[in-house]
Amino acid sequence: MPRRFRSIHHRLFVLFLVCMTAILLIVTVLFYNRATTQFHDKLGEIARKNVSQTAGLLDLLLASYDSLSKSISTNADIVRLVAEKRILPPQVEYVNQHNITNMMGAIYFSRDDLVGIHIIGENGKIYDYGNYTTVTDPNYASSDWYKQINASTGKMVWLGVFSHSLIDTMEDSPVFAFGRPIFDLNEQHQIGIVLFEAKADTVVAAVNNLKLGPNSKVNIVNGTGQPVAISLEPNPQPARLPEHLELPDIPGEVTVRQDGTTLVAASRLDKIDWTIVSTTPSQDLNVELAQTKRYLFIVVTILLLFSALVALIVSRTISSPLGRLVRQMKQVENGNFHGMVNVTSYEEINGLVDSFNHMVRRVEELIERVKLSTVSEKNAELHALQSQVNPHFLYNTLDMIYWMLDEKGNDRLGEVVLSLSQMFRYSSHWEGNAEVTLREEVEQIRHYLTIIQMRLEDRLTVEIVIDERWLDLIVPKMLLQPVIENAVKHGLEAQREQGHLLVEAVPDEKYLNIRVQDDGAGMTPETLNRLRRSLHLPDQQQDSQGNDGMTVAKLRQGIGMQNVHQRLKYMFGEQYGIGIESRVGQGTTVTLRLPLPVEWAAPALAADSYEYNDGTVNRSNKAESDHKSAGGYSNNIE
Repeated sequence: MPRRFRSIHHRLFVLFLVCMTAILLIVTVLFYNRATTQFHDKLGEIARKNVSQTAGLLDLLLASYDSLSKSISTNADIVRLVAEKRILPPQVEYVNQHNITNMMGAIYFSRDDLVGIHIIGENGKIYDYGNYTTVTDPNYASSDWYKQINASTGKMVWLGVFSHSLIDTMEDSPVFAFGRPIFDLNEQHQIGIVLFEAKADTVVAAVNNLKLGPNSKVNIVNGTGQPVAISLEPNPQPARLPEHLELPDIPGEVTVRQDGTTLVAASRLDKIDWTIVSTTPSQDLNVELAQTKRYLFIVVTILLLFSALVALIVSRTISSPLGRLVRQMKQVENGNFHGMVNVTSYEEINGLVDSFNHMVRRVEELIERVKLSTVSEKNAELHALQSQVNPHFLYNTLDMIYWMLDEKGNDRLGEVVLSLSQMFRYSSHWEGNAEVTLREEVEQIRHYLTIIQMRLEDRLTVEIVIDERWLDLIVPKMLLQPVIENAVKHGLEAQREQGHLLVEAVPDEKYLNIRVQDDGAGMTPETLNRLRRSLHLPDQQQDSQGNDGMTVAKLRQGIGMQNVHQRLKYMFGEQYGIGIESRVGQGTTVTLRLPLPVEWAAPALAADSYEYNDGTVNRSNKAESDHKSAGGYSNNIE
């Protein structure tokens, strides 16, 4: 399969086009078949009505011609004069002929459609009445029509339609000829015949009413099965009747038959032993169907083009946004996270694009966070390394000094040297993601506070209250020492009186708050606000001089509280970090917000309550006893 046809655009286009084309073709075929069936049924009904009406019209017309012929064949005067066999004087013969002619004229002028009336006696006498001078065909006795009438037993002989008169050589107009023998009822023998010739228009018009198309054929069959001439065409060819055609036997009955190629309608006249048969070929029957087919072809072609246009628009509406999304994904794959996809399409596609944009923004933020976290960790490591000169040699030397002091019994100084050695060991290992447990951080600050207490000549009391259940929490390395170092250096060291430092873990419903509280000098509101703002600034943007002569840069020396704040945010999220509260002369409280382990996030933790009185944190007796009984850190370092 070509590659382009694997795209969603081409597949949707082909799918929509095929579906709409199939629907159009199915609807068109069903409509055409239904229309064909209804059309054929309608044609059959029309043919039935035409045949029935034409049969009734011919019945009336021929019945009137039969009645007209009887007015001569039953006229006693005409019968008497025609039957005269004696040789009469010319005067009498003339009078008799004049009388017959007058009676024929009266009958002739009783109708408008008669062309001529001809009486031929058995003695060879001929009496004519017509519009023009009559010239009788001398060979009439040998013609078929004469033989048919002469052979009749008294019934009307319907000869049919002819292009000119049968007996009058001067009459060239089409005629419908019929006749019957004349009998002398007294002597019971035939004395002659009477031939009527009427205008053919009436019969031909009635017969043509049966034609449903230009190629339709109409046949009239008499009682003996012989065709009756009813066409004015030169050398007319009778229509070929369908095989096994069953003509109606009951007068007035109409039979309609359709075999797919021909429509045949037949009816038997009521008054006369004639059967009229109308035959219409399929080429005439399907004229309107052919027009309908052409119309449907044009309409279906237009609808197919419209369907192709709709399929193209719909497929593009779906595939175009997806294509733009794919191109942007390739840009993201190449490391470009700054481009966003803006589309207006269907709700599902809009949702997909919005999710992609959100994901790209989130990935970009996470990459930036990882970069900053990496930089911060490197800076912290660098600061730690810069503060040491050959750390391994140094803490090995300190271990040696500790053992020497231990041998001499100087336990206090030995403990300080041991704590300093442990601090160097802890700070010199920056491996992996620089993540440790809270237990390790607490051990580190205990060593640090041992040295500080020694340096301050026991003017500092330290209380660490952290439940055992929190000690396995993973935290960034060097989390507590920068905070405690700032508390000691800027809050407690400058005081001459006894100072107190409290380190405690206080859980709430969502967070584990590690509070470092001192009762030192505290900070002015301006310095506090400046310090709070500095926590969110890059390392290059440091606030300058505070109102109390103490710079924020001094508050953030070493690894710095800003570094701790940023690393907490990078490690746990934006809602975590450092919070600072301070009052001049009442001390400072620094709160490190850490995530609370899921298994401990329960309402029962709310039992630990804290009250702030004049800036001093006092723990309730119940909570304090709980912590002590849990086996965690609740130590007073003196």
